[in-house]
Amino acid sequence: MTIKQQILKTIYHVAGKLISKSSSAQLNKNKIQPITSFYLLKSRLINGQIFSFDQLKNKKVLIVNTASDCLYTAQYETLQILQDKYKEQLVVIGFPSNEFGKQEKADNLSIENFCKMNYGVDFPLMQKSIVKNAQDQHEVYQWLTDASKNGWNTLQPEWNFCKYLVDENGMLVGYFGSSTSPLDKYLIAQIEGGNNA
Repeated sequence: MTIKQQILKTIYHVAGKLISKSSSAQLNKNKIQPITSFYLLKSRLINGQIFSFDQLKNKKVLIVNTASDCLYTAQYETLQILQDKYKEQLVVIGFPSNEFGKQEKADNLSIENFCKMNYGVDFPLMQKSIVKNAQDQHEVYQWLTDASKNGWNTLQPEWNFCKYLVDENGMLVGYFGSSTSPLDKYLIAQIEGGNNA
Protein backbone atom coordinates (compact mmCIF):
# COMPACT_ATOMS: atom_id res chain seq x y z
CA MET A 1 0.00 0.00 0.00
CA THR A 2 1.41 3.39 -0.96
CA ILE A 3 1.67 6.28 1.50
CA LYS A 4 -1.20 8.00 -0.32
CA GLN A 5 -3.35 4.88 0.04
CA GLN A 6 -2.49 4.61 3.75
CA ILE A 7 -3.50 8.26 4.29
CA LEU A 8 -6.77 7.77 2.40
CA LYS A 9 -7.54 4.64 4.43
CA THR A 10 -6.92 6.50 7.69
CA ILE A 11 -9.09 9.43 6.63
CA TYR A 12 -11.90 7.08 5.61
CA HIS A 13 -11.83 5.24 8.94
CA VAL A 14 -11.79 8.49 10.92
CA ALA A 15 -14.53 10.16 8.87
CA GLY A 16 -16.42 7.02 7.83
CA LYS A 17 -19.37 7.50 10.16
CA LEU A 18 -19.70 11.10 9.11
CA ILE A 19 -19.67 10.47 5.36
CA SER A 20 -21.82 7.34 5.35
CA LYS A 21 -25.30 8.26 4.22
CA SER A 22 -28.01 6.12 2.74
CA SER A 23 -29.90 9.16 1.45
CA SER A 24 -28.32 8.60 -1.96
CA ALA A 25 -30.22 5.32 -2.29
CA GLN A 26 -32.87 4.70 -4.95
CA LEU A 27 -35.06 1.65 -4.46
CA ASN A 28 -37.27 -0.38 -6.76
CA LYS A 29 -40.29 0.19 -4.51
CA ASN A 30 -42.74 -1.09 -7.11
CA LYS A 31 -40.81 -4.36 -7.57
CA ILE A 32 -40.47 -3.81 -11.33
CA GLN A 33 -39.10 -6.94 -12.98
CA PRO A 34 -36.27 -6.75 -15.52
CA ILE A 35 -36.98 -6.83 -19.24
CA THR A 36 -33.75 -8.71 -19.95
CA SER A 37 -32.63 -11.46 -17.57
CA PHE A 38 -29.75 -10.61 -15.25
CA TYR A 39 -28.65 -14.23 -15.58
CA LEU A 40 -27.78 -13.86 -19.27
CA LEU A 41 -24.87 -11.55 -18.38
CA LYS A 42 -21.23 -12.58 -18.43
CA SER A 43 -17.96 -10.98 -17.46
CA ARG A 44 -14.28 -11.80 -17.19
CA LEU A 45 -12.77 -12.34 -13.79
CA ILE A 46 -9.62 -10.41 -13.04
CA ASN A 47 -7.63 -13.58 -13.89
CA GLY A 48 -9.23 -13.73 -17.36
CA GLN A 49 -11.69 -16.58 -16.77
CA ILE A 50 -15.29 -16.18 -17.96
CA PHE A 51 -17.81 -15.63 -15.16
CA SER A 52 -21.42 -16.43 -16.09
CA PHE A 53 -24.07 -14.73 -14.02
CA ASP A 54 -26.40 -17.72 -14.25
CA GLN A 55 -24.37 -19.21 -11.39
CA LEU A 56 -25.70 -16.39 -9.16
CA LYS A 57 -29.30 -17.64 -9.15
CA ASN A 58 -30.84 -17.79 -5.66
CA LYS A 59 -28.20 -15.37 -4.29
CA LYS A 60 -28.38 -11.66 -3.77
CA VAL A 61 -25.64 -9.80 -5.64
CA LEU A 62 -23.99 -6.51 -4.71
CA ILE A 63 -22.11 -5.00 -7.67
CA VAL A 64 -19.60 -2.25 -6.86
CA ASN A 65 -17.32 -0.18 -9.11
CA THR A 66 -13.99 0.05 -7.30
CA ALA A 67 -10.65 1.86 -7.37
CA SER A 68 -7.37 1.57 -5.44
CA ASP A 69 -6.55 5.25 -4.86
CA CYS A 70 -9.89 6.66 -3.70
CA LEU A 71 -11.07 7.97 -0.33
CA TYR A 72 -13.60 5.13 -0.44
CA THR A 73 -11.01 2.40 -1.18
CA ALA A 74 -11.20 1.34 2.48
CA GLN A 75 -14.71 0.10 1.67
CA TYR A 76 -12.96 -3.01 0.33
CA GLU A 77 -12.59 -3.96 3.99
CA THR A 78 -16.27 -3.54 4.81
CA LEU A 79 -17.31 -5.18 1.53
CA GLN A 80 -15.32 -8.25 2.61
CA ILE A 81 -16.92 -8.14 6.07
CA LEU A 82 -20.33 -7.99 4.37
CA GLN A 83 -19.43 -10.92 2.09
CA ASP A 84 -18.23 -13.00 5.05
CA LYS A 85 -21.31 -12.23 7.15
CA TYR A 86 -23.83 -13.03 4.41
CA LYS A 87 -21.88 -15.61 2.40
CA GLU A 88 -24.83 -18.01 2.31
CA GLN A 89 -27.12 -15.49 0.62
CA LEU A 90 -24.95 -12.77 -0.95
CA VAL A 91 -22.16 -12.42 -3.53
CA VAL A 92 -20.23 -9.17 -3.67
CA ILE A 93 -18.66 -8.44 -7.09
CA GLY A 94 -16.09 -5.71 -7.68
CA PHE A 95 -15.59 -3.97 -11.02
CA PRO A 96 -12.34 -1.95 -10.93
CA SER A 97 -12.59 1.20 -13.03
CA ASN A 98 -10.34 4.18 -13.81
CA GLU A 99 -13.11 6.59 -14.80
CA PHE A 100 -13.42 8.72 -11.69
CA GLY A 101 -10.38 10.86 -10.95
CA LYS A 102 -8.06 8.33 -12.62
CA GLN A 103 -7.87 6.47 -9.31
CA GLU A 104 -7.34 2.97 -10.72
CA LYS A 105 -4.21 3.12 -12.86
CA ALA A 106 -2.98 -0.35 -12.02
CA ASP A 107 -3.19 -3.41 -14.27
CA ASN A 108 -5.47 -6.34 -13.38
CA LEU A 109 -2.79 -8.42 -11.63
CA SER A 110 -1.67 -5.46 -9.51
CA ILE A 111 -5.28 -4.69 -8.56
CA GLU A 112 -5.88 -8.29 -7.52
CA ASN A 113 -2.69 -8.39 -5.43
CA PHE A 114 -3.47 -5.03 -3.81
CA CYS A 115 -6.97 -6.15 -2.79
CA LYS A 116 -5.84 -9.49 -1.40
CA MET A 117 -2.78 -8.20 0.45
CA ASN A 118 -4.32 -5.07 1.96
CA TYR A 119 -7.96 -5.99 2.46
CA GLY A 120 -8.14 -9.79 2.32
CA VAL A 121 -10.58 -9.63 -0.59
CA ASP A 122 -11.77 -13.04 -1.77
CA PHE A 123 -15.04 -12.03 -3.41
CA PRO A 124 -15.03 -11.99 -7.25
CA LEU A 125 -13.18 -9.13 -8.90
CA MET A 126 -13.71 -8.53 -12.59
CA GLN A 127 -11.20 -7.15 -15.06
CA LYS A 128 -10.87 -3.38 -15.15
CA SER A 129 -13.93 -2.10 -16.98
CA ILE A 130 -15.79 0.94 -18.30
CA VAL A 131 -18.75 1.45 -15.98
CA LYS A 132 -20.12 4.82 -17.13
CA ASN A 133 -22.42 5.26 -20.09
CA ALA A 134 -20.20 5.05 -23.17
CA GLN A 135 -19.93 3.01 -26.35
CA ASP A 136 -17.69 0.48 -24.62
CA GLN A 137 -19.55 0.39 -21.29
CA HIS A 138 -19.40 -3.09 -19.77
CA GLU A 139 -22.52 -5.14 -20.50
CA VAL A 140 -23.23 -5.59 -16.78
CA TYR A 141 -23.30 -1.81 -16.32
CA GLN A 142 -25.41 -1.43 -19.44
CA TRP A 143 -27.95 -3.70 -17.76
CA LEU A 144 -27.70 -1.93 -14.38
CA THR A 145 -28.23 1.56 -15.84
CA ASP A 146 -30.70 1.00 -18.71
CA ALA A 147 -34.38 0.82 -17.74
CA SER A 148 -35.16 -0.99 -21.00
CA LYS A 149 -33.05 -3.87 -19.62
CA ASN A 150 -33.35 -3.75 -15.81
CA GLY A 151 -36.95 -2.44 -15.81
CA TRP A 152 -36.61 0.87 -13.96
CA ASN A 153 -33.16 2.29 -13.17
CA THR A 154 -31.15 4.77 -15.23
CA LEU A 155 -28.73 5.97 -12.52
CA GLN A 156 -25.09 5.74 -13.60
CA PRO A 157 -22.27 5.39 -11.06
CA GLU A 158 -21.59 8.86 -9.66
CA TRP A 159 -18.10 8.02 -8.39
CA ASN A 160 -16.07 5.01 -7.23
CA PHE A 161 -17.80 2.52 -4.91
CA CYS A 162 -21.39 2.96 -6.04
CA LYS A 163 -23.44 -0.12 -5.26
CA TYR A 164 -26.23 -1.93 -7.11
CA LEU A 165 -28.15 -4.66 -5.28
CA VAL A 166 -29.84 -7.46 -7.24
CA ASP A 167 -32.11 -9.91 -5.44
CA GLU A 168 -32.08 -13.71 -5.52
CA ASN A 169 -34.45 -13.72 -8.51
CA GLY A 170 -32.43 -11.34 -10.68
CA MET A 171 -34.46 -8.18 -9.96
CA LEU A 172 -32.55 -4.92 -9.45
CA VAL A 173 -33.51 -3.88 -5.91
CA GLY A 174 -31.63 -0.62 -5.56
CA TYR A 175 -28.79 1.78 -6.13
CA PHE A 176 -26.62 3.08 -3.27
CA GLY A 177 -24.14 5.93 -3.72
CA SER A 178 -20.43 5.95 -2.91
CA SER A 179 -20.95 7.45 0.54
CA THR A 180 -23.20 4.59 1.64
CA SER A 181 -21.11 2.21 3.72
CA PRO A 182 -21.43 -1.47 2.78
CA LEU A 183 -22.48 -1.95 6.42
CA ASP A 184 -25.09 0.82 6.37
CA LYS A 185 -28.24 -0.36 8.17
CA TYR A 186 -30.44 0.66 5.23
CA LEU A 187 -28.43 -1.48 2.81
CA ILE A 188 -28.29 -4.34 5.31
CA ALA A 189 -32.08 -4.17 5.64
CA GLN A 190 -32.40 -4.74 1.88
CA ILE A 191 -30.04 -7.73 2.07
CA GLU A 192 -31.81 -9.28 5.05
CA GLY A 193 -35.32 -8.40 3.93
CA GLY A 194 -35.76 -10.95 1.17
CA ASN A 195 -38.36 -10.27 -1.48
CA ASN A 196 -40.43 -8.24 0.95
CA ALA A 197 -37.75 -5.60 1.64
